[in-house]
Amino acid sequence: MTSISVEEGIQHSHTTPQDEVIIKSDYDARLANSDLAPLKKQTWSWYNIFAFWMSDVHSVGGYVTAGSLFALGIASWQVLLALIVGIVIVQVFVNLVAKPSQSMGVPFPVTTRFVFGVKGANIPAIIRGIIAVAWYGVQTFLASESLNIVFLKFIPSSQTLATDYKFLGLSALGWISYGILWIAQTCVFWKGMNAIRKFIDWAGPLVYAVMFILAVYLVIEAGGISHINLNLSSGKPLSFMQSIPVIITAIALVVSYFAGPMLNFGDFSRYSHTYKSVKKGNFWGLPVNFLVFSLLTVICASATEPVFGKLITDPIETVEQIGAPVAILLGGLTFVIATVGINIVANFVSPAFDFSHVNPQKISWRAGGMIAAIGSVVITPWNWYANDQAIHYTLDLLGSLIGPLFGILIAGYFTISKQLVAVDDMFTMSPKGHYWYHKGFNPNAVLALAIAGVISVASAIAPSPLKQLGLFDITWISNFSWFIGAGLGYVLFVILERRNPQMPQLDAASQDVNNGALPANN
Repeated sequence: MTSISVEEGIQHSHTTPQDEVIIKSDYDARLANSDLAPLKKQTWSWYNIFAFWMSDVHSVGGYVTAGSLFALGIASWQVLLALIVGIVIVQVFVNLVAKPSQSMGVPFPVTTRFVFGVKGANIPAIIRGIIAVAWYGVQTFLASESLNIVFLKFIPSSQTLATDYKFLGLSALGWISYGILWIAQTCVFWKGMNAIRKFIDWAGPLVYAVMFILAVYLVIEAGGISHINLNLSSGKPLSFMQSIPVIITAIALVVSYFAGPMLNFGDFSRYSHTYKSVKKGNFWGLPVNFLVFSLLTVICASATEPVFGKLITDPIETVEQIGAPVAILLGGLTFVIATVGINIVANFVSPAFDFSHVNPQKISWRAGGMIAAIGSVVITPWNWYANDQAIHYTLDLLGSLIGPLFGILIAGYFTISKQLVAVDDMFTMSPKGHYWYHKGFNPNAVLALAIAGVISVASAIAPSPLKQLGLFDITWISNFSWFIGAGLGYVLFVILERRNPQMPQLDAASQDVNNGALPANN
């Protein structure tokens, strides 16, 4: 097999200068470019990780998700308990998945090479990339709806564009708003990870400031906090025993909401200068930040009832109801920025690395991101999002594969390899490399993903049609598809590796954390 050096293979520009990464002469260009190679210097602080989670949490989706838990019928303190337990579980899992990328300085798809094989790693990369494209389109569409409100308020004549002209199911105004946001996100992304870091550093705090202002305004309009009923629970009160499964479901929903960014969090943890700073950023960004944001959500949503005469759990609708031009402009643009923030960190950066990983010679990080951006238009997410069945089955099917990928990665790194990885071997196509396995694929990882994936997907999409056919109602199990997939992925991979070992067993003396080029930060 002919080896192609990185110097011979790279013929296009990348967002990361080559002098900032470790690219050895024997690295194969079919596996390495300056975006995927290990970093020489990791500079992100705990605050950058904290800001990442602020951008991920402070969104319309996060607001609606937190508020929707109260519709489950449990008491407010039980919802609060579910939020805390759920987000702590997310924090634990995120700390686990962050470790391999931070210690080796490489993004998520590269870390999967030591588990799936240097070629097999494209399987999780493609799966995560496709999921990101789907959500990128949906999130951009939702943000464009916020921008439409601003246009309609300040340019009344735009109503004609919103009602009289349509193309591919979207109004002319919708196309304009979608296009503006598409270009804005692309401009931030195109400037590279440093620009993205700067954007999320101020985007999250900005949303916090507006949320505080909105909460204070609504409380004053309601006549004070004493006039607000903070218990948003609807329906007949549940007994303690009846509430337990509902609380568990709420916890599962919180974890599932963060499943996507949790899996590819290594794309960001790779930039942190120490693992300790990652854990500190995760602590402030997840349990602390999520709890404060959830309390603000409860206050804002609760105040809408006495102020507007009805409960509103959508912040965009709340701002629209206020009616004041300044409120609509400030609120609308802020939630646009919030959605752009989560879209970039969760659905733009991930496919950029994932698609570049498929063919590092021809697809740079920027090119990978543009594939995702263009794909987000091709799928016409507004038509897709409007079809409840289509979005349910598509996103549930794709999302169900995130759990098995997570479980297999965690099992491979912590249980099988004992956190010992030969980094150089992740960049070689030589059959003598540790991670060549069978023609570049680890059969145990592929088989574990196939079995766990099928069961996880079935648990997500089968219960609904079974109920519709009148057979039996097990729709509750769909809320736990991520846990089912992650647990099965972990267990199956460990069993397969114990019975037919494929992964190399390194000792501390032979391990090379970037072969000495990077310290093993703790």
